[in-house]
Amino acid sequence: MTELRAEIDRLDLALVALLAERQTYIERAAEIKTSRAVVHDQARIDDVIGKVVAAAKTAGLSLAIAEPVWRTLIDRCIAHEFEMFDRKVQAAAR
Repeated sequence: MTELRAEIDRLDLALVALLAERQTYIERAAEIKTSRAVVHDQARIDDVIGKVVAAAKTAGLSLAIAEPVWRTLIDRCIAHEFEMFDRKVQAAAR
């Protein structure tokens, strides 16, 4: 069990690094977007979920894990992007 937990911990650290990298792109998107209205893009969400579901099927990842995890990830990333966008607008108004 100790070896399994060590491998899970290793993967968790790798996931954190990947999510941190993903966050940098979310922050760049907030810098580029010119309207708060385009931060939430349902077509893009649907596209991402579709790609994730397809990749999960290929990789053997349970869709009961993949889809809700990515929906939560997307939701939290959109919230973060709104925060970054609002900060940008507030800084420009000063």
